[in-house]
Amino acid sequence: MAITAQMVKELRESTGAGMMDAKKALTETNGDMEAAVDWLRTKGLAKAAKKSGRTAAEGLVGVAVAGGKGVAVELNSETDFVAKNADFQKLVSSFTEAALNVSDIDALKAAEVNGKPVETVLNEAIAVIGENMTLRRMAVLEGETVVSYVHNAAADNMGKIGVLVALKGTDNGIGKQIAMHVAATNPASLSEADLDPALVEREKTVLSEQARESGKPEAVIEKMIVGRMAKFFEEVTLLGQKFVINPDVTVAQAAKDAGVEVLGFVRMSVGEGIEKEKEDFAAEVAKTLAG
Repeated sequence: MAITAQMVKELRESTGAGMMDAKKALTETNGDMEAAVDWLRTKGLAKAAKKSGRTAAEGLVGVAVAGGKGVAVELNSETDFVAKNADFQKLVSSFTEAALNVSDIDALKAAEVNGKPVETVLNEAIAVIGENMTLRRMAVLEGETVVSYVHNAAADNMGKIGVLVALKGTDNGIGKQIAMHVAATNPASLSEADLDPALVEREKTVLSEQARESGKPEAVIEKMIVGRMAKFFEEVTLLGQKFVINPDVTVAQAAKDAGVEVLGFVRMSVGEGIEKEKEDFAAEVAKTLAG
Protein backbone atom coordinates (compact mmCIF):
# COMPACT_ATOMS: atom_id res chain seq x y z
CA MET A 1 0.00 0.00 0.00
CA ALA A 2 1.32 3.45 -0.92
CA ILE A 3 2.12 5.59 2.14
CA THR A 4 0.94 9.14 1.55
CA ALA A 5 2.09 12.37 3.18
CA GLN A 6 -1.42 12.80 4.64
CA MET A 7 -1.19 9.40 6.34
CA VAL A 8 2.17 10.33 7.85
CA LYS A 9 0.80 13.69 9.00
CA GLU A 10 -2.23 12.06 10.63
CA LEU A 11 -0.08 9.51 12.47
CA ARG A 12 2.31 12.20 13.67
CA GLU A 13 -0.57 14.30 15.01
CA SER A 14 -2.13 11.36 16.83
CA THR A 15 1.08 10.04 18.44
CA GLY A 16 3.59 12.88 18.60
CA ALA A 17 6.13 10.70 16.77
CA GLY A 18 8.75 12.10 14.38
CA MET A 19 8.13 12.19 10.64
CA MET A 20 10.57 9.41 9.73
CA ASP A 21 9.37 7.21 12.60
CA ALA A 22 5.76 7.71 11.52
CA LYS A 23 6.61 6.83 7.92
CA LYS A 24 8.52 3.72 9.00
CA ALA A 25 5.64 2.60 11.23
CA LEU A 26 3.19 2.88 8.34
CA THR A 27 5.56 1.05 6.03
CA GLU A 28 6.06 -1.77 8.55
CA THR A 29 2.29 -2.16 9.02
CA ASN A 30 1.30 -1.75 5.36
CA GLY A 31 -0.57 1.48 6.04
CA ASP A 32 -2.74 0.16 8.89
CA MET A 33 -3.13 3.27 11.08
CA GLU A 34 -4.12 1.44 14.26
CA ALA A 35 -1.33 -1.11 13.88
CA ALA A 36 1.12 1.73 13.20
CA VAL A 37 0.18 3.38 16.50
CA ASP A 38 0.84 0.08 18.29
CA TRP A 39 4.17 -0.33 16.44
CA LEU A 40 5.30 3.11 17.60
CA ARG A 41 4.21 2.40 21.16
CA THR A 42 6.09 -0.91 21.14
CA LYS A 43 9.25 0.91 20.03
CA GLY A 44 8.71 3.64 22.61
CA LEU A 45 8.35 6.25 19.86
CA ALA A 46 4.78 7.38 20.53
CA LYS A 47 4.30 10.09 23.10
CA ALA A 48 0.72 9.01 23.64
CA ALA A 49 -1.63 6.40 22.21
CA LYS A 50 -4.27 8.95 21.43
CA LYS A 51 -6.50 9.34 18.44
CA SER A 52 -6.35 12.45 16.33
CA GLY A 53 -9.59 13.72 17.90
CA ARG A 54 -10.78 15.36 14.69
CA THR A 55 -14.40 15.36 15.82
CA ALA A 56 -15.40 18.34 13.73
CA ALA A 57 -19.16 17.73 13.68
CA GLU A 58 -20.96 20.54 15.49
CA GLY A 59 -24.08 20.59 17.65
CA LEU A 60 -24.98 20.06 21.29
CA VAL A 61 -25.59 17.33 23.83
CA GLY A 62 -28.65 17.77 26.04
CA VAL A 63 -29.16 16.04 29.40
CA ALA A 64 -32.28 15.58 31.53
CA VAL A 65 -33.03 13.71 34.75
CA ALA A 66 -36.36 12.66 36.26
CA GLY A 67 -36.30 10.56 39.41
CA GLY A 68 -34.00 7.62 38.90
CA LYS A 69 -33.69 8.03 35.13
CA GLY A 70 -31.33 10.21 33.13
CA VAL A 71 -30.96 10.71 29.38
CA ALA A 72 -28.38 12.28 27.11
CA VAL A 73 -29.22 13.27 23.52
CA GLU A 74 -26.92 14.48 20.74
CA LEU A 75 -28.24 16.77 18.00
CA ASN A 76 -25.71 17.62 15.31
CA SER A 77 -25.52 20.64 13.01
CA GLU A 78 -23.14 21.48 10.20
CA THR A 79 -21.73 24.63 11.82
CA ASP A 80 -21.24 26.06 15.28
CA PHE A 81 -23.20 29.14 14.17
CA VAL A 82 -26.37 27.06 14.15
CA ALA A 83 -25.52 25.30 17.42
CA LYS A 84 -25.44 28.72 19.11
CA ASN A 85 -28.84 29.62 17.69
CA ALA A 86 -31.73 29.84 20.20
CA ASP A 87 -34.08 27.89 17.92
CA PHE A 88 -31.59 25.03 17.65
CA GLN A 89 -31.18 25.00 21.43
CA LYS A 90 -34.96 24.83 21.86
CA LEU A 91 -34.93 21.72 19.66
CA VAL A 92 -32.24 20.14 21.83
CA SER A 93 -34.21 20.92 24.98
CA SER A 94 -37.54 19.59 23.68
CA PHE A 95 -35.99 16.43 22.21
CA THR A 96 -34.11 15.72 25.45
CA GLU A 97 -37.26 16.09 27.55
CA ALA A 98 -39.10 13.76 25.16
CA ALA A 99 -36.30 11.22 25.55
CA LEU A 100 -37.22 10.75 29.21
CA ASN A 101 -40.31 8.85 28.07
CA VAL A 102 -38.62 6.47 25.60
CA SER A 103 -35.82 3.91 25.61
CA ASP A 104 -33.89 4.37 22.35
CA ILE A 105 -33.21 6.72 19.45
CA ASP A 106 -35.81 5.17 17.11
CA ALA A 107 -38.52 5.57 19.73
CA LEU A 108 -37.40 9.16 20.28
CA LYS A 109 -37.75 10.00 16.59
CA ALA A 110 -41.33 8.72 16.73
CA ALA A 111 -42.17 10.48 20.02
CA GLU A 112 -44.30 13.60 19.83
CA VAL A 113 -43.25 17.18 20.57
CA ASN A 114 -46.03 19.79 20.37
CA GLY A 115 -48.29 17.29 18.65
CA LYS A 116 -45.80 16.25 15.95
CA PRO A 117 -43.27 13.39 15.74
CA VAL A 118 -39.75 14.48 16.65
CA GLU A 119 -38.50 13.45 13.20
CA THR A 120 -41.09 15.72 11.55
CA VAL A 121 -40.19 18.63 13.84
CA LEU A 122 -36.53 18.15 12.93
CA ASN A 123 -37.20 18.03 9.18
CA GLU A 124 -39.27 21.21 9.40
CA ALA A 125 -36.45 22.92 11.29
CA ILE A 126 -33.97 21.85 8.62
CA ALA A 127 -36.15 23.45 5.96
CA VAL A 128 -36.35 26.71 7.91
CA ILE A 129 -32.71 26.94 9.05
CA GLY A 130 -31.32 25.72 5.74
CA GLU A 131 -28.65 23.51 7.27
CA ASN A 132 -28.57 19.76 7.70
CA MET A 133 -29.15 18.52 11.25
CA THR A 134 -29.03 15.00 12.62
CA LEU A 135 -30.56 13.49 15.74
CA ARG A 136 -27.64 11.15 16.10
CA ARG A 137 -27.98 9.21 19.35
CA MET A 138 -29.31 9.01 22.88
CA ALA A 139 -28.31 7.17 26.03
CA VAL A 140 -30.32 6.17 29.09
CA LEU A 141 -29.00 5.60 32.62
CA GLU A 142 -30.97 4.46 35.65
CA GLY A 143 -30.23 4.12 39.37
CA GLU A 144 -31.47 5.09 42.82
CA THR A 145 -30.06 8.53 42.07
CA VAL A 146 -28.95 9.92 38.70
CA VAL A 147 -26.88 13.10 38.49
CA SER A 148 -26.17 15.13 35.34
CA TYR A 149 -23.41 17.54 34.42
CA VAL A 150 -22.70 19.58 31.29
CA HIS A 151 -19.24 20.78 30.34
CA ASN A 152 -18.86 23.88 28.16
CA ALA A 153 -22.53 24.68 28.64
CA ALA A 154 -24.21 26.65 25.85
CA ALA A 155 -27.50 26.92 27.77
CA ASP A 156 -29.20 25.14 30.67
CA ASN A 157 -28.58 21.37 30.52
CA MET A 158 -26.83 21.41 27.15
CA GLY A 159 -23.28 21.79 25.95
CA LYS A 160 -20.39 20.09 24.17
CA ILE A 161 -20.06 17.27 26.73
CA GLY A 162 -22.92 15.75 28.72
CA VAL A 163 -22.40 13.34 31.62
CA LEU A 164 -24.76 11.15 33.63
CA VAL A 165 -23.75 9.25 36.78
CA ALA A 166 -25.96 6.66 38.49
CA LEU A 167 -25.56 6.09 42.22
CA LYS A 168 -26.83 3.66 44.81
CA GLY A 169 -27.52 5.63 47.95
CA THR A 170 -28.32 9.24 48.74
CA ASP A 171 -26.28 11.83 46.88
CA ASN A 172 -24.72 14.50 49.07
CA GLY A 173 -22.87 16.33 46.33
CA ILE A 174 -20.43 13.58 45.40
CA GLY A 175 -22.47 12.77 42.27
CA LYS A 176 -21.70 16.03 40.53
CA GLN A 177 -18.03 15.78 41.51
CA ILE A 178 -17.81 12.31 39.96
CA ALA A 179 -19.66 13.55 36.86
CA MET A 180 -17.11 16.37 36.51
CA HIS A 181 -14.34 13.78 36.91
CA VAL A 182 -15.88 11.70 34.09
CA ALA A 183 -16.04 14.75 31.83
CA ALA A 184 -12.36 15.46 32.48
CA THR A 185 -10.87 11.96 32.27
CA ASN A 186 -13.18 10.14 29.82
CA PRO A 187 -12.82 6.65 31.37
CA ALA A 188 -13.21 3.66 29.07
CA SER A 189 -15.48 1.75 31.47
CA LEU A 190 -16.81 1.64 35.01
CA SER A 191 -14.51 -1.18 36.14
CA GLU A 192 -12.06 -3.76 34.83
CA ALA A 193 -14.93 -6.25 34.39
CA ASP A 194 -16.69 -3.86 31.99
CA LEU A 195 -13.74 -3.22 29.69
CA ASP A 196 -13.92 -4.30 26.07
CA PRO A 197 -11.93 -7.61 25.90
CA ALA A 198 -10.46 -6.56 22.54
CA LEU A 199 -9.09 -3.37 24.11
CA VAL A 200 -7.58 -5.34 27.00
CA GLU A 201 -5.97 -7.86 24.65
CA ARG A 202 -4.58 -5.15 22.41
CA GLU A 203 -3.05 -3.32 25.37
CA LYS A 204 -1.58 -6.53 26.78
CA THR A 205 0.02 -7.32 23.42
CA VAL A 206 1.65 -3.89 23.20
CA LEU A 207 2.87 -3.99 26.80
CA SER A 208 4.19 -7.53 26.34
CA GLU A 209 6.22 -6.49 23.28
CA GLN A 210 7.56 -3.49 25.16
CA ALA A 211 8.61 -5.67 28.10
CA ARG A 212 10.28 -8.27 25.90
CA GLU A 213 12.33 -5.62 24.13
CA SER A 214 13.99 -4.96 27.50
CA GLY A 215 15.85 -8.26 27.10
CA LYS A 216 15.18 -9.28 30.69
CA PRO A 217 14.48 -12.87 31.81
CA GLU A 218 11.00 -14.26 31.09
CA ALA A 219 10.09 -14.42 34.80
CA VAL A 220 10.89 -10.74 35.19
CA ILE A 221 9.02 -9.89 31.99
CA GLU A 222 5.86 -11.62 33.26
CA LYS A 223 5.95 -9.54 36.44
CA MET A 224 6.48 -6.39 34.36
CA ILE A 225 3.42 -7.21 32.25
CA VAL A 226 1.24 -7.83 35.32
CA GLY A 227 2.35 -4.54 36.87
CA ARG A 228 1.83 -2.55 33.69
CA MET A 229 -1.63 -4.03 33.09
CA ALA A 230 -2.61 -3.12 36.66
CA LYS A 231 -1.50 0.44 35.93
CA PHE A 232 -3.51 0.41 32.70
CA PHE A 233 -6.69 -0.69 34.52
CA GLU A 234 -6.15 2.05 37.08
CA GLU A 235 -5.87 4.67 34.36
CA VAL A 236 -8.83 3.71 32.16
CA THR A 237 -11.54 2.50 34.58
CA LEU A 238 -13.62 5.05 36.47
CA LEU A 239 -13.57 3.24 39.79
CA GLY A 240 -9.81 2.68 39.58
CA GLN A 241 -8.85 6.24 38.62
CA LYS A 242 -7.43 8.71 41.08
CA PHE A 243 -10.21 11.13 41.98
CA VAL A 244 -9.51 14.53 40.41
CA ILE A 245 -10.97 16.29 43.45
CA ASN A 246 -8.67 14.35 45.79
CA PRO A 247 -5.92 12.36 44.00
CA ASP A 248 -5.02 10.61 47.28
CA VAL A 249 -8.02 8.30 46.81
CA THR A 250 -9.65 6.44 43.94
CA VAL A 251 -13.13 7.29 42.67
CA ALA A 252 -14.38 4.05 44.24
CA GLN A 253 -12.98 5.04 47.63
CA ALA A 254 -14.32 8.60 47.37
CA ALA A 255 -17.78 7.23 46.63
CA LYS A 256 -17.56 4.78 49.54
CA ASP A 257 -16.46 7.55 51.89
CA ALA A 258 -19.52 9.55 50.79
CA GLY A 259 -21.82 6.61 51.49
CA VAL A 260 -22.73 5.79 47.90
CA GLU A 261 -21.86 3.26 45.20
CA VAL A 262 -21.30 4.22 41.56
CA LEU A 263 -23.52 2.01 39.39
CA GLY A 264 -22.70 3.42 35.96
CA PHE A 265 -22.02 6.47 33.86
CA VAL A 266 -22.56 7.96 30.42
CA ARG A 267 -20.23 10.47 28.80
CA MET A 268 -21.41 11.90 25.48
CA SER A 269 -19.27 14.38 23.56
CA VAL A 270 -20.46 16.23 20.47
CA GLY A 271 -19.21 14.71 17.25
CA GLU A 272 -17.06 11.94 18.72
CA GLY A 273 -16.40 9.31 16.08
CA ILE A 274 -17.45 11.56 13.19
CA GLU A 275 -14.92 12.53 10.55
CA LYS A 276 -15.59 15.81 8.79
CA GLU A 277 -13.43 17.54 6.21
CA LYS A 278 -11.86 20.64 7.71
CA GLU A 279 -12.37 24.04 6.17
CA ASP A 280 -10.60 27.27 7.00
CA PHE A 281 -12.69 29.92 8.75
CA ALA A 282 -12.91 32.19 5.71
CA ALA A 283 -14.20 29.34 3.55
CA GLU A 284 -16.79 28.44 6.19
CA VAL A 285 -18.06 32.02 6.37
CA ALA A 286 -18.17 32.29 2.57
CA LYS A 287 -20.20 29.08 2.34
CA THR A 288 -22.61 30.30 5.03
CA LEU A 289 -23.14 33.66 3.28
CA ALA A 290 -23.69 31.90 -0.02
CA GLY A 291 -26.61 30.01 1.57
